[in-house]
Amino acid sequence: MTDTARIDTAQVDTALINTDRLMGLWATPPADDVAALAAIRALYTDPVQINGATMTALDLLARVRGMQRSYSGLRHELLERVDAPGMLVVAFRLRGTHTGPLATPFGELAPTGRPFEVRVIDVLTLTDGRISAVTMVADELGQLAGLGALRPAWPPTSP
Repeated sequence: MTDTARIDTAQVDTALINTDRLMGLWATPPADDVAALAAIRALYTDPVQINGATMTALDLLARVRGMQRSYSGLRHELLERVDAPGMLVVAFRLRGTHTGPLATPFGELAPTGRPFEVRVIDVLTLTDGRISAVTMVADELGQLAGLGALRPAWPPTSP
């Protein structure tokens, strides 16, 4: 196979990933778990690697449902999309309102009712037109600060 043929095949693979469909799965997934699992399996391999951890479609469904419990009015704004052979990179802004308990590395954050915005970059590895690995980087610290979960240490308080 020539390099040109490899690139053409990879471009077809990335073209199969519709970013509106991908982001819509996380913002407004089907209410029925069977339909939601089918939507996940249409986009992701089962299992899939997420930041080095192996996750099944059921694990992803739990994450999707967790987002739905924590936030309302979720919407994505695509900032950049870069297609490369066997890979797709998307940078986006995720916005919504924090209306349910949110699991964080610092413990559970009770609903604040505050709007939030977080910038995310996903590097997606594609196998046979589906996402087989994700490296995700998000400004979670900025998001938690915006929700009032963290207090800045600067300026220092006077004694």
